Amino acid sequence: MIRRVIALIPAYNEVARVGEVVAQARPQVDEVIVIDDGSDDGTAAAAEKAGAKVLRHEQNRGKGGAIATALDYFGRSDAEFAILLDADGQHDPAEIAKFVETAGREQADIVVGTRMGDTGAMPVVRRLTNEFTSWVTSKLAGQRIPDSQCGYRLLRRNVLEDLRLSTARFETETEMLIQAARAGHRIISIPIRTIYESGHTSHIHPVRDTIRFFTFVRKYWKA
Repeated sequence: MIRRVIALIPAYNEVARVGEVVAQARPQVDEVIVIDDGSDDGTAAAAEKAGAKVLRHEQNRGKGGAIATALDYFGRSDAEFAILLDADGQHDPAEIAKFVETAGREQADIVVGTRMGDTGAMPVVRRLTNEFTSWVTSKLAGQRIPDSQCGYRLLRRNVLEDLRLSTARFETETEMLIQAARAGHRIISIPIRTIYESGHTSHIHPVRDTIRFFTFVRKYWKA
């Protein structure tokens, strides 16, 4: 049985990189969807030129908002698997096949990439933050997830019915894992390349997004 696989790529002001990511992802999947989250730099045009279908937000909604749009499209498609990956070049599309193979072999409902086996190129602050947030997420999920902040992940279609996402920023990726795990879905992690380009600026706001994470954690810790 051939199962369709789609790639879902949230993007915000990534005109310099999104075209290459789309071009590399296209041979790996049946369809590439870019969710342009209110970019003002030509991201949508670059993604379309590279062969992606673009879903555009007129205003920036945050990564969680882009993920919600992506998952809505997944739910209305006939795909069995969706691969979420970032538009900034930190995820290697050549590794998509590993996610699909692992999902089939391990009967996993979610496969998450982990960069924690090769942290030499990872900024120290990010490594420490990832270790802490992944420990918290694993506790809340009841399953070990060594890199819960990694946006490179596969979802099987049956996960969608158990997701009731209430967040709109970077904590959405954590909420997705907790809700899926608590609903009984199996989550597997696989090692991926750690790619950090010099001069690249993260969209994560250290103070604001840390506060959001702890507010989010308090809600689920009590549940």
